[in-house]
Amino acid sequence: MTQVLTKYQRYLSDFRDFERNLPADGPEWVHQVRAGALAAFTELGFPTATRGNEEWKYTHVSPIANASFVYPFGPSLDRVTAADLRRLVPESRGWIRLVFVDGHYIEALSPSPLDTGGIRVANLREAMVRERELVEPHLTRYAPVADDGFTALNTAFVHEGAFVHVPAGLTLKRPLHLVYLTSERPQPTVSYPRTLVVLEDGSAATVIESYVTLSPSLYFTDAVTEMVVGDGAALHHYRLLMESPAAFHMGITRVHQGRESSFNSTSYARGAALARNDLHVFLDGSGSTCSLRGLYLTSGTQHMDNHISIDHVAPHTSSDQYFKGILAGRSRAVFSGRVRVHKDAQKSRAVQADKNLLLSEGAEVDTKPSLEIYADDVQCTHGATAGAISEEALFYMRSRGLDQEEATRFLIQGFAREIVDTIPLRPLRTYLERLTMGALPSLQVGEQQ
Repeated sequence: MTQVLTKYQRYLSDFRDFERNLPADGPEWVHQVRAGALAAFTELGFPTATRGNEEWKYTHVSPIANASFVYPFGPSLDRVTAADLRRLVPESRGWIRLVFVDGHYIEALSPSPLDTGGIRVANLREAMVRERELVEPHLTRYAPVADDGFTALNTAFVHEGAFVHVPAGLTLKRPLHLVYLTSERPQPTVSYPRTLVVLEDGSAATVIESYVTLSPSLYFTDAVTEMVVGDGAALHHYRLLMESPAAFHMGITRVHQGRESSFNSTSYARGAALARNDLHVFLDGSGSTCSLRGLYLTSGTQHMDNHISIDHVAPHTSSDQYFKGILAGRSRAVFSGRVRVHKDAQKSRAVQADKNLLLSEGAEVDTKPSLEIYADDVQCTHGATAGAISEEALFYMRSRGLDQEEATRFLIQGFAREIVDTIPLRPLRTYLERLTMGALPSLQVGEQQ
């Protein structure tokens, strides 16, 4: 423990200053949560890729552990404008939007918090004070601090973030867009975005998380999202990772589903020197279903890790994973798709697939779909592919009058659109189509950055 305390002294010092800056009359139960999380972090530290630690076998986080980050105690009100947001994130007049800059809620850029008809969309800081009965039963229950050091560290600094509560039988009719933005500062900073979404029985909502930046420099985002999908509830979720090419991003998402519930999630990742999308779904009610899709684009020396886990706990549950990667330069991607079918989860169905397009000899992907089946009446399949653009497909395109560059661009675009085209929200789909097309010049075949 002494080594951990010495190595992470900066975080411990920040925590002491963080606590001193909080209101003296803050909720005691939240203080206890933070203190417990800090104790867990001092025990765990950051994970290492040591022998036997399969979850981190291909992703080394020593660049994060060895760097020094400053915790910004105040928001950058003069650094971010509405025009910046329009340039950085998808938007629609019909969406609800909450904006957080460097981890702090910015009311001036969040024109539409919601508290009507029992539906609550607010800053987590308010909810922890005023609505303890809604927050406390769920906060840290699905992302416990004992899971790993990143979760523990985020929880130690839990303060501001997004809180969404949809009572039983109600629908949040407008999509909710949560924007977590990092501003440009003189020194590398760290932020701890926190999101808690609670859908009671029979309710429904659409939630978009965007992680974006105004800074081209080094910084660290340590994000945790917990989502509860009650019996018969339906949650549509989108996660956009568009950090600085020099940034580090650790994203932990935990989802708990009740009976006959549905969870549909699409992730899109472009950016970050080192990033991890750690998504774990618990199908804990009979008849629950989840569909997880993802598209990731990497270039240069970027590293992207999708760590996807699904637990089929109850019978008659169904899951579908489909991820695609486009890799250029000397970038690296990891896909770890684990499905565990528990003993009592009879009549369950699970499908998982990961497909990767390697545009250069230096690009590399480690893909590991896996099944752990403890029931005897299930339907489960898994598979993975990785390869270059087909010469036959290029020849076919060129025989129709396209040159090499045009043919390559169309084939890459077609590969990506299989994921993007499934998004029903037109503003979001259009935005991601444009973003993907904008990335194509940097995804040159044979690129060896």
